[in-house]
Amino acid sequence: MLSASMFRLALKMLFGDTAKYLMLVFGVMFSTFLMTQQSSVFCGLMRWTTAILKNAPAPIWVVETEVRQVNQTIAMRDTDLGRVRSVSGVDWAMPLYSGVQNVRLENGSLTVVQLLGIDSTTFAGAPPRMIEGSIESLRQPNAVVVDDLALQRLSPNPAVPLKMGSTFEINDQEARIVGICHAMRSFTGGPFVWTTYERALSYSPPQRKMLSAILVSPAAGKSVDEVAATIEAETGLKAYVNLGFKSSPRDFNTATIFWFVKNTGIPISFGTTVLVGLIVGIAISCQTFYLFVLDNLKHYGALKAMGATNGKLCMMLLTQVSVVGMIGYGIGLLFASIFGMAAIKNTQPPFFMPDIIPLGVLGVIIFICLLASFLGILRVSLLDAAVVFRG
Repeated sequence: MLSASMFRLALKMLFGDTAKYLMLVFGVMFSTFLMTQQSSVFCGLMRWTTAILKNAPAPIWVVETEVRQVNQTIAMRDTDLGRVRSVSGVDWAMPLYSGVQNVRLENGSLTVVQLLGIDSTTFAGAPPRMIEGSIESLRQPNAVVVDDLALQRLSPNPAVPLKMGSTFEINDQEARIVGICHAMRSFTGGPFVWTTYERALSYSPPQRKMLSAILVSPAAGKSVDEVAATIEAETGLKAYVNLGFKSSPRDFNTATIFWFVKNTGIPISFGTTVLVGLIVGIAISCQTFYLFVLDNLKHYGALKAMGATNGKLCMMLLTQVSVVGMIGYGIGLLFASIFGMAAIKNTQPPFFMPDIIPLGVLGVIIFICLLASFLGILRVSLLDAAVVFRG
């Protein structure tokens, strides 16, 4: 254990060299901020890829066999709906249309929306959080429910957002806002628009097959995994569960994120930046702390000459680097949190910081601190106490 006097002496030596102390704190702070911020933006972006699952909730999603992630749409036959409804263990099964459609604004410009068509009787797949209006109003002619992002994006003048009763055109057909909801942002960046399944088909270019997915709820006493397995066995379709990042291989959230990780360059892009943060932290911290030790060799030599053991001197070094590491980590995490609050307020860039990120970054910072102190500990351990009497 380090005595109180040795502890105070270690801090006095650390804070006495202001330039190197600030450089050490800056290196750890920059590394912490970069790794935390980029990891959180990556997690936020991955959450956006599963936005449809959050905005059109249902315990089980039945899709075409080759669908690997929720943003991939391969239409099924209308008869598949009846086949799924006939499966034992299914409480109800409702159709869902999902597609990206063009919207023409009053000034003539075009934008895109994520159009969702849901059953007009049960409203399975309706947005979970309404702000204004009611989902039942979708039964009115040309009625749509939009998310809060659409109020800005679909207005010809962003300074004057749309409101209840406003109209716009989807593929040259009128749509009238009868409800406003809060929804998670889409990976494509476009706002979400809900309407009835039949009206969604009329808004969309006609095709031979239009059914995007079937939303299913298991009967009482049946588990979602059990019912999903039965649906696959009896229909040959693909059944995913939608309960939020389960360990089950059927979880649609996990499957979607793994697909983007495997098939896009997003992880490499963010991973490279995180790696840069790690390298910068190691380079600045190791170099600066080693120079700090060299500048204070005479002080360590004097302590050694007065009887301080290598163990106590090493504890002093670990105390110094730990103080720097925790201060830099705290400041870096604070700046990353401020960035995150600003991002959430502005709705972009995507930002989501699960508990594992600050804990993981803390582990990396501890590694950097231990690595930075290693060379200093080695140098002090080999130090000859007589150096204090030279020169």
